[in-house]
Amino acid sequence: MRFLLAPVLLLSIVSCSILLPIKVNQAEDINIDSTPERLDRGEYLVEHVTGCTDCHSQRDWSIFMAPARPGTHGAGGEVFNEEMGAPGTIYAPNITPAALGSWTDGEIVRAITSGLSKNGVPLFPIMPYPNYARLSQEDIYSIVAYIRTLEPIENEVPERKLNFPLNLIVRTIPKQAEFGPLPYKTDAIAYGKYMTTAAGCTDCHTPMEKGQPIEGMEFAGGFTMGMLSGGTVNSANITPHETGIKSWTREGFIQRFKALDNPAARQVPLAANQVNTPMPWTYYASMQAEDLGAIYDYLMSIPAIDNTVVKYPDL
Repeated sequence: MRFLLAPVLLLSIVSCSILLPIKVNQAEDINIDSTPERLDRGEYLVEHVTGCTDCHSQRDWSIFMAPARPGTHGAGGEVFNEEMGAPGTIYAPNITPAALGSWTDGEIVRAITSGLSKNGVPLFPIMPYPNYARLSQEDIYSIVAYIRTLEPIENEVPERKLNFPLNLIVRTIPKQAEFGPLPYKTDAIAYGKYMTTAAGCTDCHTPMEKGQPIEGMEFAGGFTMGMLSGGTVNSANITPHETGIKSWTREGFIQRFKALDNPAARQVPLAANQVNTPMPWTYYASMQAEDLGAIYDYLMSIPAIDNTVVKYPDL
């Protein structure tokens, strides 16, 4: 009798997932003004902080740090599959005006912050909409205004294929967004936390178990990712522990990124038997030094977690 319990429980979960309504409101009827200030802020966030054009372009995994391939800027098609640790095969959508031209501003805002597409399809949270839901409304509006200015690129992206039962349970994940405030830069810790959230640092730097972040291990590293170019990578511990970044100075942290803020850093071929990194160093390298410093300030304020990470376990 006991062996029947697991299938019955699974069937119950799946049935509830199908019947439960998605807890997201209708898209707001809004028209976002494309002011110069919004376009400037949106460009900065999209191109250097929030990872929009990092994930929604096709990355060249033959180059170290896998920069975006020319001609794919925002056009989608980047694949996240089981080899990389994804629960199925997921493709980053096209976010250029060629694909979003029929979307209203409210529908784009809802997708970015609540995880629901124009047609009511729930997005898989490899798209970090739970993070973006905590950003300020003005920052989200700036992102939408800037995305509207991307070069239109026609690119039909394949539909995702999520494994069972996640393909049904995904309906329960989207939630109504609640925007947060943009802290003043004078409050370095609060502002650093905001920028860390915008950059999605915790998503890759927190280990997971059964598809869920391990509670109490935030930023402790050890999240395993398979590389399309071969090999696996474990994310680094970025808490202020000896096994993390305790020995790093604020200036050293900033320079670790800024040293890669040049075209040559985006053109280094992957060496033979070298394992690539999913960390888009050259993308974040163009972040303002002030913001990188604030992220460091925040990371040094969080609990120090003892977690020694072997970055490249296959070598």
